[in-house]
Formats: sequence, structure tokens, C-alpha cells
Amino acid sequence: MSNPIKKKGGLGRGLSALLENAETDITSRETRPIGAVSQIPLDQLEANPFQPRTEFDPTELEELAASIKVHGVIQPITVRKMGYDKYQLISGERRTRASILAGMERIPAYIRIANDQDMLEMALIENIQRSDLNAIDVAMSYKRLLDECSLKQEELGDRVGKDRTTVNNYLRLLKLPDEIQAGIKTGKISMGHARAMINMEDIAEQLELYHAIIDDNLSVRTVEALVKDKKNGTRSAVFRTGGTDWDPEVDRITEQFHKLLKTAVHLKNNPSGKGKIIISYKNRSDLERILAMMGGS
Repeated sequence: MSNPIKKKGGLGRGLSALLENAETDITSRETRPIGAVSQIPLDQLEANPFQPRTEFDPTELEELAASIKVHGVIQPITVRKMGYDKYQLISGERRTRASILAGMERIPAYIRIANDQDMLEMALIENIQRSDLNAIDVAMSYKRLLDECSLKQEELGDRVGKDRTTVNNYLRLLKLPDEIQAGIKTGKISMGHARAMINMEDIAEQLELYHAIIDDNLSVRTVEALVKDKKNGTRSAVFRTGGTDWDPEVDRITEQFHKLLKTAVHLKNNPSGKGKIIISYKNRSDLERILAMMGGS
């Protein structure tokens, strides 16, 4: 969906530069008090150039627009004063887009004064506090606060109300391969799964375990145990899954399959001795390789 909010070029300047421009003179006759909630016209509102969130679900926007038609905007947006009858979003782009869809002419807003640095920080922090934000987007926002706002981790923790360990756990997610980060964003695996995999040094094994988590619906505790076994050198194969207590004989056979086929192999057995073998492959050529090793044509 294209952005319905007006864009303005020439940003990146400090507040002092804005004040030097007569078009953005915030000392002009303004009847709306700074810091209070006011109803501002939507056509006087410009988009936030620092908006961390770039994707907005069209269906959710339509649903919010329908709610706004009935109940109005319950939570005011936050804007900064750019000049007489000119405002720029700090937070609340989703509510603004939905209000435009709903045909509203005005929207309730907190009016603030902020320079570009403050605005980026406020937008990022507001985004982090969203309950529906995935762990990778949180981590990316943390990184931007560190890199672009020149914050230290201790300062960042104070800003977002998190301790340094929590902040660091999120930042470490960005060291994972892109495929795994994408899996976190789409909910294929949880942050708990990802945190366990961070402790693995081999990227290929991280990806192998990632696919096993999805294919076999492995729990976080299982993944933590597998990674711990690998780190301690208990076995060279990363994977060991089963619905019963660990059987060392089954583990030995699994290890042999792994050495023979050079891929992840899962043996699942029940108390009666029955079970199944799951052989993982990365792509079609890898599948053909495994078939050839097993005597297939």
C-alpha cells in the first residue's frame, strides 16, 4: 500500500536549522498548546522519515479504519511541530493511515518539539514498545539506537526499560544467518529456539538445526539439550529426537546414519521398538546425492 501521508524532503537538519526557516517558524500564532492533546487536520500532517516500521497489513488497516469510523481514534498519535499548520509524525502512522481510509479529517495528537535525533530515538523506542513486534524488528531497532543515536548499551537499557543482558540477547539474534532471522520474523521459530542456536559456531549446523526445529516441531528445551550435547562433544551429530527416554543404542545407530549420509537423520522409536527414520536434505541436488549413496539411480 502506498503511503497516503505527505512526504517532505530536506530532512536531517537540527531544530535550529528549522527555526531559521520562516516556513517552519514554530513561534508563529499557534493556538494548539505544546504537550497537550489537540485535534489536528490530517492534511497538515507529514510522514515520519524515521519510521522503523515499513510494512502495514492492508486487512488490519481496513479493520482499524472500520473501528475508527465507529469509535474514533482512542489513542492519540504523537507529532512534532514543524511550523504554522505543519506537523510531522513521531509515532502513530498506522492509526493515521487508518484514519485517512476512514475518511476522517482530523486526528487527536500530542504535539511536541523535537530535533531529528530526538525524533528518531522516540520513533524507535515507541516501535520497540509494540506488543506485536517480532524479536528481529526489536533487535534492529536496538541496533539503530546504538548506531544512529550514539547510545551505549547501558543507556539503551535505561531508555527502553530493559537490563543490559536482555538488550544483548536481542542484538545477538542479528548474528544468525538471514534465513533463520526470516524464520523468527515469520514465527516459524521462537526467540528461545534462536537464542539456543546462537551458541553454535557452525553456520551450516545452525541451518540444519533450524530446519529440524520446523520439520520435527522441536521444543526449546530439546534444542537447548541438542546444542549442549554438541558443544560438550557428546556426539558429532547435532540431532537426537524421540518420544521416549534416550536409548544409547538408537543414538549409536543415528550417529552411523549421520556419518554415512552426511546429513541430519532422526530416529524416533516407541517402547515396542517400532519407529521411523527421518532423513533431512537441503535441496533437490542434495536429495539426489543421498539417493545415490543409498544405491538408488
